[in-house]
Amino acid sequence: MMRNNCNSLRASLVALAAFATLAGASIAQAATPAATTQKGETFVVGTDTPLAAVASFSVQIQSIDAVDTTTSTSQPLLSSPATIDFARFNGLQTLIDINSVPVGDYNELVVTIGQSPSGQNPSLGYLLSSAGNPPTINYITPTLTTYTITKKFAHSFTVSQAEPVGIRLDFDLHKSIQVVDGNITGTVDPVFNITVVGPDAPGAFIDEFDTGVVSVDPANQTFVVQGPHGRFWTIDTTGNTQWDGGATLSELNSSTIVQISGMLTRATSTITASEITILSQNGFYAGGLATFVTPSSGAASSFDLYVRGLLPSTTGLTLGEIATIDLSDTDKYFIRWNKHKLPTALSTLVFNADALLPGQSIGVGGPASGAANPDGVTVKRVTLRDWGYVGTVVDGSVHPVKDTFQMKVDGFAGQLIPQTINVYLTGVTAFRYGYTGLGQIHGGDLVRVVGLLIKNPVNGETILIGRYVDALD
Repeated sequence: MMRNNCNSLRASLVALAAFATLAGASIAQAATPAATTQKGETFVVGTDTPLAAVASFSVQIQSIDAVDTTTSTSQPLLSSPATIDFARFNGLQTLIDINSVPVGDYNELVVTIGQSPSGQNPSLGYLLSSAGNPPTINYITPTLTTYTITKKFAHSFTVSQAEPVGIRLDFDLHKSIQVVDGNITGTVDPVFNITVVGPDAPGAFIDEFDTGVVSVDPANQTFVVQGPHGRFWTIDTTGNTQWDGGATLSELNSSTIVQISGMLTRATSTITASEITILSQNGFYAGGLATFVTPSSGAASSFDLYVRGLLPSTTGLTLGEIATIDLSDTDKYFIRWNKHKLPTALSTLVFNADALLPGQSIGVGGPASGAANPDGVTVKRVTLRDWGYVGTVVDGSVHPVKDTFQMKVDGFAGQLIPQTINVYLTGVTAFRYGYTGLGQIHGGDLVRVVGLLIKNPVNGETILIGRYVDALD
């Protein structure tokens, strides 16, 4: 069962942010055949660079426009305004939108942010914690120093019918949110790192796309989901698609909520799935970070969840609030870890009611019936997921032969994980943003490890299995 344990908070948190690709063509014909406009499609993804203690920075993106300054023309890459929480996916990327724009060269991108048309202001949330007590989230309305961010490209990017191209938006919270003497002042000077990515580049990969299944086509090994702005997406599965927990396509139905990783297919704007996790079979899902576990040792009877994802939104839970999740002996536990190439059979050994930890990224699923009342939601599935943990590498702890190092976690998660943790790397761990291997990591480095936070079933220590290791400034 679930029950809210905090007051109504100001902001509604949505997914994360933006990335544009261009594929296929549509022809808009004028009165004469000579006047035709060829178009390509655009899509949007993004991520963030974190800041200590910041749980959320939620702001309305009013528009994203590609500009050709030589002709003074601009084309929208966003179908409609979208509220984005740039702290939700720390080191992960998700899909936001796809649009059609005229083919051609564009050398500038303009992002407009600010207050939503309904009057919703930007919102900045940070964690408040005290020893032995459940943490809470405090929200303030920040003051933005600018509402328009312009990126001029040294070389134009081309929208064509032949191949997609993408725009990746990285909102640098660390450089944007003003901190004086360790205190957040409330002033935000928005800094975006905006890059052009190809369709096969790491920056174009969709790490997490949480969505509900609409229909299933077993003959073609596909299924349809409904994503941003109500758009329907076809998901292709192949022999290389990894299904977490031993699930199969035959288990999907119109009450299923899934998490998908994959790439947009060039010509058809479908998503070819590399990994699929069933989050719920009963029409309800909530996800976020565990902030408090009761009791602190042994089998947990409940845990507090900072809710950062919610489907459907018309439930008694609220994005941005902390809810208490009551557990039962019949709950099933899963790990989303095929990307780590670790055996599915280990899931029940390392993740169960005895292995819940503050700081874990967790999704819960159950029946939608009664979900309008938070005290009436029943949990049936509990899924452990990747998240980005930022910290400082401990001096002398890097062991390239053993593929391990130690880190002291900082930021939002650092208040939930006070102890030094051991990071274990696998044969498929990817190094990004300056690192190419473990040998380049040194004591004192500020890093982000995107991975699974688990409790060692042998000795109870907290460990992190790394999927990505990122160098941070």
